Amino acid sequence: MKTLLWGALPYIAFVLLVAGTVWRYRYDKFGWTTRSSQVYESKLLNIASPMFHYGILFVLVGHLVGLFLPMSWTEGFGVDEHTYHLFSLYGGTAAGVLLVLGILLLLYRRRTNTPVFRATTANDKLMYLVLFAAIVLGMVAKLTHTSGDGYNYRESIGPWARSLFTLRPDIDRMTGVPLLYEIHAVVGMVLFALIPFTRLVHMFSAPVQYLFRPYVVYRSKDPSRVGARPERRGWERTGS
Repeated sequence: MKTLLWGALPYIAFVLLVAGTVWRYRYDKFGWTTRSSQVYESKLLNIASPMFHYGILFVLVGHLVGLFLPMSWTEGFGVDEHTYHLFSLYGGTAAGVLLVLGILLLLYRRRTNTPVFRATTANDKLMYLVLFAAIVLGMVAKLTHTSGDGYNYRESIGPWARSLFTLRPDIDRMTGVPLLYEIHAVVGMVLFALIPFTRLVHMFSAPVQYLFRPYVVYRSKDPSRVGARPERRGWERTGS
């Protein structure tokens, strides 16, 4: 079980993430969307959506720093473990609260607004369940181990996560990791595996073509020239 969870599951999740995203892009481009329900309700969405997206962005950055930035690097910048723990605790808790409030409002909106609820698929319900579980478990794990300097996951989970890039996962690093952190990690990997098959795939979208598209020229009709010549269908040379 230890080898399956910490030696195989990360790669399974990664393969599903990459292969699923490629498959979705090739065969389901029209389904590559958030399936926005803003047309049904926008007032609550305009509050909940920014809270959720900013919260998850801050949480993601915190995870990237905590897992993939070695302790020696932060100590080299003069940030000792106690200072890092306090910053992680208060900053991470603030981001987590923002994220939890955002997703709770989104869930409340989706459940109480009839048109929005009718537009919710079984796929959406599974996605919300796994996403909410990952968020709550992370918050509970963090707040449960806050005494002293808290649990230093950068000496266990961090090295394990970085070892995945060498294709030789150091699964022994996960020995002794608190159960809540283990469950959070497993649910997180399941969430990453589900991304390509849910509306969360839109996180990989970027309007790059917008930067290179030709300008759209809008010209108003000159009132003084109205009736000067008959209207002709088709394109006209600019300036004519």
